[in-house]
Amino acid sequence: MSQEKISIKNGNGQGIILSAIINYPEGFDSNKKYPAVVVSHPGGGVKEQTAGLYAKKLSEHGLVTIAYDASFQGESTGEPRQLENPYIRTEDVSAVVDYLTTLAYIDTDKIGAMGICAGAGYTANAAINDHRIKAVGMVSAVNIGSMFRNGWENNVKDAEALPYLLAGSNARTADANSTEIQKIPLAPMKEEDAPNEELREAWEYYHTDRCQSPTAPGFATTRSLSQIISYDAYNKAEAFFTQPLLAIVGSVAGSAWMSDDLLGRAASADKRKYIIEGANHMSLYDRENYVNEAVGELVPFFHEKLA
Repeated sequence: MSQEKISIKNGNGQGIILSAIINYPEGFDSNKKYPAVVVSHPGGGVKEQTAGLYAKKLSEHGLVTIAYDASFQGESTGEPRQLENPYIRTEDVSAVVDYLTTLAYIDTDKIGAMGICAGAGYTANAAINDHRIKAVGMVSAVNIGSMFRNGWENNVKDAEALPYLLAGSNARTADANSTEIQKIPLAPMKEEDAPNEELREAWEYYHTDRCQSPTAPGFATTRSLSQIISYDAYNKAEAFFTQPLLAIVGSVAGSAWMSDDLLGRAASADKRKYIIEGANHMSLYDRENYVNEAVGELVPFFHEKLA
């Protein structure tokens, strides 16, 4: 029994049931106590993709791990489909922690969390609010609010994002008056839509045999912009992010500034960055050499901080 598909009742008030996969370490004994790590997927992703890959690899090193589908996405329930409300996605992380506390074989003082891309930002936000999370790992972190406001490479001013905020509001009106839900891409839907090579790889990851999934269509509801644009995954990190933090970034990742932002803001006395040479943002999703290097840092980090 190395892996099991489970359902988690989410207490966020939306009546959501999260679909998840729990991974057990080799020689798992339900009469023993184990540290655990919650693994959150990128915006537009699902548990069968990079989150599941990291969760499986971490479980091979003595950790119980859970990769799950966000509310409204993948095999989790909720309407409208593909809602990307960052506040609910942050709550999802804590909902999985809730579930872990009900398991007799989990040491509830040894729960960590990690995420990839926007999942890393949501994990950081959850840790600010929820100190049951004792250690945080981030891979190619994205603060989804900052990304939509300031651009992939932080070259856009906040105020310039006002049209996107208005688009979110207008989409809510359109949704209320139609059976058609307004949609936006979370990664390029077509190769020719990609503005650079890094985001071309995002198209390749989500829309080709590289890692496409039938439960990950690659878009979000446009109404999600109403929450995303003003969202800051690192809000109040200066006061309340006190847990140990490991941020893993690619040396040529355009998104690296969003990891640096939290490293600069977090109150934690134990925060570090690990740079993987030659990797861009997408490389750390599934390229075996880069993923293995990242796991090689995450494993000792979680074992040390969850000891």
